[in-house]
Amino acid sequence: MPAIHKEVAETKQAGLKTFKAPPGIGYSQPSTFTLVRAESPALCVMTDLKQVSAATIGPEATLTQATQTMIQRGVRLLLVIDRDDEVLGLITARDTSGERPVLLIQERGGKFADLLVSDLMCPRDQIDLIDSADVLRATVGDIVATLKSLHRQHAMAGERDPVTGQVRIRGIFSATQIGRQLGAAIQTFDVGSTFTTIEGLLGQDSA
Repeated sequence: MPAIHKEVAETKQAGLKTFKAPPGIGYSQPSTFTLVRAESPALCVMTDLKQVSAATIGPEATLTQATQTMIQRGVRLLLVIDRDDEVLGLITARDTSGERPVLLIQERGGKFADLLVSDLMCPRDQIDLIDSADVLRATVGDIVATLKSLHRQHAMAGERDPVTGQVRIRGIFSATQIGRQLGAAIQTFDVGSTFTTIEGLLGQDSA
């Protein structure tokens, strides 16, 4: 290579400028968090399972293990799956840490440590799915209204595989996450209180 060409090549490969890491430096993590309004597209508040891996657990796990998994994944809902990755149901933080475990122990006896995910999960045939095609046309306000009508803090978006015909859970809506994206920190298992807070924020949007 002629000398002039070598000099040009070396110039193009010069290293980039660097700077020293400052005290308190953190690190980026995957996030779907975006501030929204009532008229924002519903997709803005959906956890898309094609972009974020689902948090799952087996039915034979204990409630303590389920709670630990939720803490580790930073979620309040786990899909309960079998060894073939088929969804058997779902379990939430409200199921593992609310009053339901206490009531079940009072009803049938035993200890909290003996309770399994299968004892308190919402079974597959009781999971309400929103058609993913409808989600594409929906707003955040529509999702809040749907959650309120179901009297639940979570809802699933389902889609059918065009080739196999199998229905899959495509996304998850969480009232807690919607509240955060509207600008409020919701830390309660009380569904009524949750929606009172959210509707207050939606009312501010329309004012």
